[in-house]
Amino acid sequence: MISRDKAPTAQETFMQMAQAAGLRGRLLVTVGILILVRLGIFLPVPGIDRPRFAEAISGNNSIFGLLDIFSGRGLSTLGVFALGILPFINASIIIQLLTAAIPSLENLQKNEGEAGRRKISQITRYVTVVWAILQSTAFSALFLQQFALKPGPIFVAETAIALTAGSMFVMWASELITERGIGNGASLLIFVNIVASLPKALGDTIDLVQVGGRETVGRVIVLLLVFLATIVGIVIVQEGMRRIPIISARRQVGRRVLAEQRSYLPLRLNQGGVMPIIFAAAILSLPLLIANFTKNADLANIVNTYLSPGGSSSWVYALVYMISIVFFSYFYSSLILNPVDVAQNLKKMGSSIPGIRPGKATSEYIERVSNRLTFLGAIFLGFVAIIPTAVESALNVKTFQGIGATSLLILVGVAIETAKQVQTYVISQRYEGMVK
Repeated sequence: MISRDKAPTAQETFMQMAQAAGLRGRLLVTVGILILVRLGIFLPVPGIDRPRFAEAISGNNSIFGLLDIFSGRGLSTLGVFALGILPFINASIIIQLLTAAIPSLENLQKNEGEAGRRKISQITRYVTVVWAILQSTAFSALFLQQFALKPGPIFVAETAIALTAGSMFVMWASELITERGIGNGASLLIFVNIVASLPKALGDTIDLVQVGGRETVGRVIVLLLVFLATIVGIVIVQEGMRRIPIISARRQVGRRVLAEQRSYLPLRLNQGGVMPIIFAAAILSLPLLIANFTKNADLANIVNTYLSPGGSSSWVYALVYMISIVFFSYFYSSLILNPVDVAQNLKKMGSSIPGIRPGKATSEYIERVSNRLTFLGAIFLGFVAIIPTAVESALNVKTFQGIGATSLLILVGVAIETAKQVQTYVISQRYEGMVK
């Protein structure tokens, strides 16, 4: 009989984490870098009238709320790390899109192995630098300059350099966590930034309950139950997948004939993770940003009425948001999964799907299944993105504003991936101990 290794339980995992020197070192490196990045949030950018800036952004939660959450309140505190990991995330998205469009980048990713991935990582860093310069310059010139103590080109240049340098440090820190820590550096930084916003939200909620009485307590409890149900749904869908059975043909090795081997092709229900929501939110935030910078009253009135979650015609915003999420879900799924390539790889390995002919029929079958899964995942993402915000507005509890669907998806997704990463290290060290 062949015994199968079971995944370690939570207690076993913590015990082995305490005993494994290599894993302890990785955890200490990760925690140290995360603390260092959090401290950098509170290093102030000089030359700005902070009271006026704080008063100006207090009413612009719809525009800066999500970006401020992702930067760990770096935008509202105007620290050197105000841009945080966002330029690196944007650059990674740009490179992913270009990889699907430019054959040379696609060849680096698919055929060059580890060397190709290093080149793509280097290109991503260069794009991050350019994007950080553009973003920091635009932010300094178009928005921060009105709060400058001494406005002008020198202020814009100094502020842009400071914000760009801070963003580059955060990018280096994320890569250090990925290489020498427990992995998922960029995701962990966003995770910690979101978690850092929770104490303030909880404190505001407690103050609201103390002032509002029993009725407010009931509304807050309902909202927390909605958040809990949303988290459970996120876990189910994040882990949900369709397993397509795969049969490998019989092979003859010498005089031995190996029997058919059965495996499966996993297709995730939510291929794109949180990216479709981020893309949709970015697209819908553009009209708000344009209206804010152009100071056009008519445009601002239209945007606030139809394209704002708190507008009088918020159902239009919800409908456009849902359509955008569905569109970007299909778009991102097409970048991740190529049915033609999967069908060709199966054919080369002598494998096939039972009842489906190899080649074109296999690619069409995989595409059909993937489209159905993507549709279900996109509808789920749309409801997750809309329902918590709608419940907040209906209950008139705005203390968790900004920590909504996107933040919940990121928190749950990163927590699951990090737990799997730690468990992988524990299992690998267990095997190393057995070999020694």
